[in-house]
This record gives sequence, C-alpha cells and structure tokens, in this order.
Amino acid sequence: MTYGTLTDAEARDLRALAGIMIPASSAHGVPGADDALIFADILKSLERDTADAQMALKHLRELSGGAFAELAPERRTEVAMRFRHEGGAPLFALNRVVLLCYYRDDRVMRALGQEPRSPFPKGHVVEQGDWSLLDPVRKRAPMWRQV
Repeated sequence: MTYGTLTDAEARDLRALAGIMIPASSAHGVPGADDALIFADILKSLERDTADAQMALKHLRELSGGAFAELAPERRTEVAMRFRHEGGAPLFALNRVVLLCYYRDDRVMRALGQEPRSPFPKGHVVEQGDWSLLDPVRKRAPMWRQV
C-alpha cells in the first residue's frame, strides 16, 4: 500500500519523525504531530513536497541504518538530532508541511486560545511586541547590491 507516493515504510518513518518534531503534551492538552488525524493531513498535504519528503526520508533511513520507526526511542532521538543538522532543504520542506498541518488542527488552535477558523475575513488580533528588538537588523548594512 502507498500513501500518495510514499511507501508504507516511508510513511511509518515520517510518522515517527513527526512525533519527535512535535510530541504530544498532556500538560498543554495537545496531540503530537504523529496523531492519526494530523498525520493523515500531513500525508494528504505533501503534494509538491513529495520528492523532497522522499529524499529526506531516504537520508533519515541511511542515518538510521534501516527503518527509523523501528529504532529504540533513545536511538531514534539521537538520529533525529543528527538529521536535524544534516537534513538540508528536503528536511526544511518536510518540516514546513508538518508545521502547517499541526497548526491547522482544531485541537491545537483551541489549546493556543485561538478560535479554530480561517484567519480571514475576521482576522486575528496580534499583541504588539517590543519593536526595539529589530534595531540591530535596522542598523545592519544592506545585504544586497544596488541596481
């Protein structure tokens, strides 16, 4: 069986990785990214990032020396931390999909004190922060060349 273009093994590894990326928290009352509903959304939402996901999962499998999902929890965490540093652009794409789907879940939005709805047309109120934190960026020399 395949999920889109992911194999069963790739889907199992991705689910195990998603659970490490965003673990469940009983203290905050939120599921992890490996929750069945959230993970189904992740698989459905890969679309244009499928090739990057497969490349990232292949690298994860190489670092694991086999199936990432079958590693002991401690070893899985070690491999995930190494993968975090070596994953590059494919991992970035995968991370983006996981985060997008996670924060789209109604349970997560309620736990954050947000109404689970689209941001528009009502919008969301964002409290003002300390704008002085941007001063170092404003003072920095331009990183582009003038045309």
